[in-house]
Amino acid sequence: MIQDKKVLFSGMQATGNLTLGNYLGALKNWVKLSDEYECFYCVVDEHSITVRQDPATLRKRARALLTLYIAAGLDPEKNCIYYQSHVSAHAELAWILNCYTYMGELNRMTQFKDKAAKHADNINAGLFTYPVLMAADILLFQADVVPVGIDQKQHLEITRDIAQRFNSIYGDTFTIPEPYIGKAGAKIMSLQNPEKKMSKSDENPNGSIYLMDDTDTIIRKCKRAVTDSEGCVRYRDEQPGVKNLIDIYCACTGKLPSDVEREFDGKGYGELKMAVGEAVAAQLAPLQSEVARLEKDKAYIDGVIKNNAEKAAYFANKTLRKVQRKVGFPDRIR
Repeated sequence: MIQDKKVLFSGMQATGNLTLGNYLGALKNWVKLSDEYECFYCVVDEHSITVRQDPATLRKRARALLTLYIAAGLDPEKNCIYYQSHVSAHAELAWILNCYTYMGELNRMTQFKDKAAKHADNINAGLFTYPVLMAADILLFQADVVPVGIDQKQHLEITRDIAQRFNSIYGDTFTIPEPYIGKAGAKIMSLQNPEKKMSKSDENPNGSIYLMDDTDTIIRKCKRAVTDSEGCVRYRDEQPGVKNLIDIYCACTGKLPSDVEREFDGKGYGELKMAVGEAVAAQLAPLQSEVARLEKDKAYIDGVIKNNAEKAAYFANKTLRKVQRKVGFPDRIR
């Protein structure tokens, strides 16, 4: 354990552009965890290359994501914010853990099946062993807790299985991570298909509000949001499009759904959509302003990248050396 706090690990992939859903559902909540946990927040660029990436674009997006972490309020002095690819222990531990993971376990991973279907021309071994690298990410830092969504729950379960298997063979080596169950973040759905989560990989750009969208773009997307023909603003499952707009409005204003129903009683969807667009723009304006400021301070961001990579490597290598010794690798000559 690091200091007296429990350790929390999480990360986001350096692909696509983060959406309002990523911000309200995860990133905003991460900021609140800094006081309670020793937090490692990774820019997950090694996982990103299971799908073909343009190298220049990947580098640019990785830096933009790290900058966004800081702009959102994650203090790099309190949190370790780093690039996964800058800490070689991730890949080294993943290889060892591959040798303690069974094919049958990986075959059961639903996310592999989903991604293989989407990228049928590039079903690579990395896509198949993705959960093992994720296990290495978590176990390297002896993470006590990991915030997980429904789509990542299987990956945490296999991480626990791998850790318990290794511990049963070699003795106490890894902390067995638990899912972080905190106050639920806002679950934001697509503006064009409110049955699906807002996604940075949505093929319809009008379905997602991106964190760097300007005010006019945000309002235009909200105006185009799918609703229904009922014409009344009610927070109920039978009106998923309207319910989603209310969820967004509540997340940005702090109001309750019942407050919103009263506010728009007798008013049309047009007024609701306009209010949602303005609330989202107001919520994102300070974030966008801080991103713009940080992007101009290259030396500061470079310093964060260097210092946090060194901090992450220090803690990761403590675990890696222990694992290497347990499996029988020769000691390094100092």
